[in-house]
Amino acid sequence: MRRYGTVLLGLILLLTPGMANAAPKKTAERAPVSSYEFVSEAGDYVGGGATRSYVAPKDSVTLSGNAETLTLGVRSADGKEWWDVQIAAPRGQRLQPGVYRDAERASFRTGRAPGLDVGGTGRGCNQVWGEFAVDQIETDASGAVTVFEATFTQNCEGPKAPALKGTVRWQAFPLSYKFVSDEGDYIGGGQTKSYRGANTVFTVGESFNGAITLGVSGQRDGWNVEFAPPKGQRLAVGTYTNAKRYPFNDGSPGLNVSGNGRGCNELSGSFTITELVTDAGGKVKAFAATYEQFCERGTAALRGTVHAFA
Repeated sequence: MRRYGTVLLGLILLLTPGMANAAPKKTAERAPVSSYEFVSEAGDYVGGGATRSYVAPKDSVTLSGNAETLTLGVRSADGKEWWDVQIAAPRGQRLQPGVYRDAERASFRTGRAPGLDVGGTGRGCNQVWGEFAVDQIETDASGAVTVFEATFTQNCEGPKAPALKGTVRWQAFPLSYKFVSDEGDYIGGGQTKSYRGANTVFTVGESFNGAITLGVSGQRDGWNVEFAPPKGQRLAVGTYTNAKRYPFNDGSPGLNVSGNGRGCNELSGSFTITELVTDAGGKVKAFAATYEQFCERGTAALRGTVHAFA
C-alpha cells in the first residue's frame, strides 16, 4: 500500500490484564468513518443556508477517482438529497496532506490552482473561489484512494460570497492532538491549540518498557506526549491515576508532556487510555487517550486529547 498519511506506527505492544488504578477492559475495534457534513452560511446558493450531516451506512457515501482528482458522492437515506464533492490537486500533481488555497472550480482550474467543486440537489456553482485542507490520504497499489479526510471552504460566484464549509471522510479514523493549558501552566503557556494532519506530522513509538510516545510537529511547535504503565505492567484501556514523571515513575503510572524547549522536573497527573487496538501480531492499529498534567507541584493544569487512528 502506498501511503500519503502522516503517522508512522511502529509499535509492538502486548496487552495483559494487570493494570494499576483501574480494571482493564478490551475495546472493540471501531469501523472507519465515511461521512459528509457541512454548514452553509445564509445566502450561500449551494447549501441554501442549511446544516447537514450524512454518515454511512445510513446514508450512501461513495468515492471515485484517484489521488489527482477524486469525488465523494453522497445520497441521503430518504433519497431526497444528493451531493458531489470534487477535490483536485493542481494539474500534474497528486493530493498530499496539506493546505490548498486559491482553489478554482475543479474541472476548469487554470495554471497551478487546485480544484474544488461542491454541488448537488439541483444546485451548483459556475465559478468557485475556495480552499481545502487534506488531513489524510492513502492509496493502494493500483492508485485507488483507500483513506481520505479533508475540510473545505467554498465561495460560489465570487470570493466574498457567503461560504459553504464542510468535512469529507472516506474510510478514515480520527488523527489529531489538542490541548488546553491553564494560565500559569509552564508547558503549554496558557494556550489552547489543535493539530491535524494537514499541517502536522505525527509519530508514534514505543520504548522497551511499554511506554507509548506521540510526537507532534507542526505550526512551529514540537511536542512529545508519553504514557507509561507502572514498572512490570503493560498499558491497557482504562484510567491511570497518581502518575509521575516518566521515565522516573517506577511503581507508578508514567506521564510526560513536554516540548518547545519546556519540560517538568517534577509532575503529577492522570491519564485515560480510551482505545488501544492491536493486530494479531501485537502491532498497534489505533490509539487514543486523554491526560491531565500538573508541573512542579503547581495547580495550573495542562489537559490534552490524543487520537491516532482512534
